[in-house]
Amino acid sequence: MADIVLLDLDGTLADSRPGIVGSIHATLRELGHNPDAAGDLTWAVGPPLAQVWARLMAQFGDDRVDHGITLYRQHYGLTGLYDATLYPGIAAALEALYQSGNDLVLATSKRRDFAARIIEHFGLAARFLGIYGSEPGGALDSKADLIAHILRQENLSATGCVMVGDRLHDVGGAHANGIKTIGVLWGYGGRTELAKSGAAVMIDSPDLLPASVAALRKAGG
Repeated sequence: MADIVLLDLDGTLADSRPGIVGSIHATLRELGHNPDAAGDLTWAVGPPLAQVWARLMAQFGDDRVDHGITLYRQHYGLTGLYDATLYPGIAAALEALYQSGNDLVLATSKRRDFAARIIEHFGLAARFLGIYGSEPGGALDSKADLIAHILRQENLSATGCVMVGDRLHDVGGAHANGIKTIGVLWGYGGRTELAKSGAAVMIDSPDLLPASVAALRKAGG
């Protein structure tokens, strides 16, 4: 069985903060709120949407969480998803992983159809064995549930997998399925968050990713 690298999207492969935050602001305005009052929204990049919008709506004393999610997805699906850039060195790192015999699988909390469009937009689709994300209605919003679903669908062994991500949800979801994680420091979580959540390895540059995956496996990852 080939070695598998599970990869988060937002904050790991791409800086998608501009499109996400812009879509949140547009949605808040449509709901009648001042988006400036939401403050710094870096925390909102990466977690499942239900968690993000529950926290946002609580700030405004508004219980329209489901409506907020629906409006957000409309805004994001029209323009926001393309307002993102690959991190420098990511394309080369993915190519190196692929050429060294790894199968690449996307594992994102973003809705799967949006994620597929983004990966296609960046010209990376041919390098991925599969693209997985949440589904309409909230299915697979949990990173642990998503990764378990991937393992079942692709008939994968956890011992053959490494998860690469930037947030505690990536690390926690991987650990729940017996998978070790490489935490990336160029994303949105940061060293403290990744260390507290138990990332086995942390790296600060995409060019370190192929060797880090190989070293983690050699060490029993």
